[in-house]
This record gives sequence, structure tokens and C-alpha cells, in this order.
Amino acid sequence: MPKLAMPMPVLLILTVGPAVLIGATLWMANSLVPACTIAEIERLPAPDGQFDLVTFSRECGTTAPNSQAALVPPGEEVPYDAAAFFSTDATADLDPRWTDDGVIELDIPPGATVFRQDDAVAGVAVSYR
Repeated sequence: MPKLAMPMPVLLILTVGPAVLIGATLWMANSLVPACTIAEIERLPAPDGQFDLVTFSRECGTTAPNSQAALVPPGEEVPYDAAAFFSTDATADLDPRWTDDGVIELDIPPGATVFRQDDAVAGVAVSYR
């Protein structure tokens, strides 16, 4: 049986070429996806120090104005994909606070559309005014 030898330049083109093409395609596709930015508004540590209550606004390309609230580990940044337990379409001060018994209190802006309003998050009760 004859031995088929492939010249080195042909072998390189057939292996490196597709890898470069796939990498360039992924790089270009990634630049089309808008990056999300988080603008932290207020941060309050929990009375027991277990969480930080953070109110923030998230912008992803053409996202409408919004106000959100989430619990994050103490001192950590709010991740761009953080799951908020409260979100609304209004840019407003939610006036967040922890009560003496460890309940979270938030103000709902008048006339705002509420997208998410959980009664509890990570075992902590949430009260809305």
C-alpha cells in the first residue's frame, strides 16, 4: 500500500486556517453583543454582616431606565448578570433599609411598572412601601 505524505504547508493550512477563521468569527460576534454595565446606587451591609443590600441600575445596550435591588456577598461587586429580587422601569431612589429584625424594606416608586417583586431573598423577608 502506498504511503501518502501531506506536505507541511498544506497540513498547516488545513489545521490552522479553520482555527483562525472560527476565532475571528467568535471575536466579531462578541463585539456585536452589547456589554452590560452596572451603576451602583446604594450599598447597605446586613445587620448580621452576611450580605450587602445593593440598589443599582443595569444598562445593556438600549435598556430602558431601571432601578433594581439584590443581595451580594459583603464587599463584592454586583455581577453584570445579578438576579435582582426587585426591579422596576423607573430611575428612582428605592430608599433601601434593614429593619432591626433583619427585614429588607424598599420604597416602590409611584406609577412605576414593577417587573419583579419577591417577598423573600436568600431567606430574608422583603417588605415594600
